[in-house]
Amino acid sequence: MNQIIPHTDTVFQQPWWLEATAPGTWDAIEIEENGRVIARLPFVFKKRFGLRVIGQPQLTQSLGPWIERPVGETPAKTLSREKDLYAKLIARLPRFDVFQQNFAPGVSNWLPFYWQGFSQTTRYSYVLDGIRDEERTYAGISKSGRQTIRHAQKSIEVQVSEDVETVLDLAAKTFGRQNSGLPYDPDLLRHIDDAARRFAFRRAVIGRDPQGRVHSAAYVVGDQRRAYLLVSGIDPEHRRSGSGNLVHWHAIREASAFTDTFDFEGSMMEPIEDFYRKFGPRQSPYSSVSKRPRLLTAALATASALDPRGRR
Repeated sequence: MNQIIPHTDTVFQQPWWLEATAPGTWDAIEIEENGRVIARLPFVFKKRFGLRVIGQPQLTQSLGPWIERPVGETPAKTLSREKDLYAKLIARLPRFDVFQQNFAPGVSNWLPFYWQGFSQTTRYSYVLDGIRDEERTYAGISKSGRQTIRHAQKSIEVQVSEDVETVLDLAAKTFGRQNSGLPYDPDLLRHIDDAARRFAFRRAVIGRDPQGRVHSAAYVVGDQRRAYLLVSGIDPEHRRSGSGNLVHWHAIREASAFTDTFDFEGSMMEPIEDFYRKFGPRQSPYSSVSKRPRLLTAALATASALDPRGRR
């Protein structure tokens, strides 16, 4: 099943992505009509601390349901169809204690999940449309952002390569500055890169100074519909060089070779949001949908309040 299928909203819902990020632990519920799939809900199933958990892989922005949307359908018919198909998908989920997934931005209607006892939190990504128009895209960057890019161009050389290891090294340094390690196994990005080489598009973009020192790096993956800024990092010792802005600008330009849309993937952390916003993207809300026992919800809320390092 490790292949490209047409019925998905995002690259993250593709079988090859799920096989790369969650081998042996993912599955998908599919509803067929007249021999074709009209609704699908991929998921990862694991047991943690004795609990049956339905979720999604790390480094995966969103998962959630996909349903076929016929052209020319009236709004009333669309809502009726969504209600029916979402209810069927929910009913076919394996027995679980905890459900936690981010739905793709295109899924605006989570009401059928609410009726089944699920909860929702809105999260935000930042998306640039029309990136093939380089002049217009560059003009949309804030004045200070353009100044930083021009300043960095004087001392930083940007290279496009397949060097995933350098990206991982810079990402580890970024988290190290926050006194934490990488929140995922480095092999995860290696597996994604290997699969994307065969089934999608990817770019590693790296900024170096004349001495060969790496200042920043970014890794972009996607398909014709959208590119995603999956991993990025900046060497804390070279944060003032402006290489981060320059590398991200080049990542956008590289992505324009295969798509017209660039997704920064967003962050709920204010400093990161501020950095992305200066590139002139639109804010793109998406739903984080969950369901868990009330006692567990209370326990998690208490633990989060007690942990000053907790961040999303």
